[in-house]
Amino acid sequence: MTETIQAPPSSTTDAATRVAAPLDQGLLTTRPGRWIDGWDAEHPVQWEREGRRIARRNLNWSIFAEFLGFVVWQLWSIVAVALPAAGFQLSTGELFWLISIPSLVGATLRIPYSFLVPIFGGRNWTIVSAALLLAPTIALAICVSNPETPFGVLLAAAALAGFGGGNFASSMSNITFFYPQREKGWALGLNAAGGNLGAAVAQFAVPIVITIGAGATLNLPLAGLVWIPLILVAMFGAWKYMDNLSNAKADLSGSAAALKEPHLWLLSLLYIGTFGSFIGFASVFPKLIADQFPEFSTIGVLGATVSLAFLGALVGSLARPYGGRLSDRFGGARITMVAFAAMAAITVAVLATLPLGSFWLFLGLFLLLFATAGIGNGSTYRMVPIVFAMRSSHGGAGDVSTQRKAAAALGLISAIGAYGGFLIPQALNLSFQTTGNYAGAFMGFIAGYVVLLALTWAVYVRPRHLREHKI
Repeated sequence: MTETIQAPPSSTTDAATRVAAPLDQGLLTTRPGRWIDGWDAEHPVQWEREGRRIARRNLNWSIFAEFLGFVVWQLWSIVAVALPAAGFQLSTGELFWLISIPSLVGATLRIPYSFLVPIFGGRNWTIVSAALLLAPTIALAICVSNPETPFGVLLAAAALAGFGGGNFASSMSNITFFYPQREKGWALGLNAAGGNLGAAVAQFAVPIVITIGAGATLNLPLAGLVWIPLILVAMFGAWKYMDNLSNAKADLSGSAAALKEPHLWLLSLLYIGTFGSFIGFASVFPKLIADQFPEFSTIGVLGATVSLAFLGALVGSLARPYGGRLSDRFGGARITMVAFAAMAAITVAVLATLPLGSFWLFLGLFLLLFATAGIGNGSTYRMVPIVFAMRSSHGGAGDVSTQRKAAAALGLISAIGAYGGFLIPQALNLSFQTTGNYAGAFMGFIAGYVVLLALTWAVYVRPRHLREHKI
């Protein structure tokens, strides 16, 4: 049985034409399993009558599920710092691997995850992807309960946390189909920011949870177990309230066409610089603070400074939707270029002030760095559908629809960009292992931001025809 939702025809449109072409009326048909046929977010009548409400409901539950994905993805960023205090004998290099392996796995999983929404449906895959988060949370609880757990087992458990990182690609690909072009920047920004907040919440909540009732020891298994009830809520909410869109077709053909576009690789580099910086610094920030300012780790088991590490992910997450909104107004390329300029300047300031040994100056500069990276996340991601629309209008690769190529590109770019979450901690680890400090890594980051700034200007800001379209 199907249910039909029909918007009234516009007074400016011929009635006979409306009857002959029912989809022009904004006709929506629902099928069992919460499938929706005839979705067209660009249709003004459909959008105002039913579309906006449906899109918002799906966005709300998508944000919650993705939020938990980021929580799980970032659990080891704080748990790894706590392991020595819990009796685990691990080297600095091993701790960096526990911090960075979830990003490596999560980035890799984003590639297949971007294909799964059109296969299973956005609602259906949200249920499955949320259920998969139970594996890393349970594995973490088991492994950290015994200080004799081998490093290889800990590393495998940390790798399972990559399931949380994969959620981003499918979530963003799904939501892009629900919103019209004029509102995609804000909607994608909210979806991403809501997910990114999970990193901040994990880093804020875990130090509190693992010390509750623990006395002089740490109750590390709670770092995983405490999230299981919320994961079950996300699964139920997706099953009860989300929808599948039959026209969501970010399929293999769309991905193959997207991969032929040089701009996919250029935008991926930009996203490594913005999102990769955000997730990489968010993962390693607790460790950075503990290493650079050990004197601030004297209050409580983990220390006040480790708890303050959540502020970085929080600021970057809250800044992200404003990157999308600013891009809607001024153009994503301009905002991205400004973000890279600010990130380079701030990193120079971090490097210059490290010898001063001022924790509060270090924290303030890093919060600015997180904010500019967050804005750059939103602006770079906003560029993708516009760039692909422009390429299509100028004879881009293949005959696959613009929307399908753009949706595929969003997933692929999010996957490639997330590798920055692995590269940044490993660059810092390499610098520390070879020189005993992080200065070499920071100099490399500065050079990278300058190169990406120049690339953004040369390809997307300088050409006049692109400026006119606010890319």
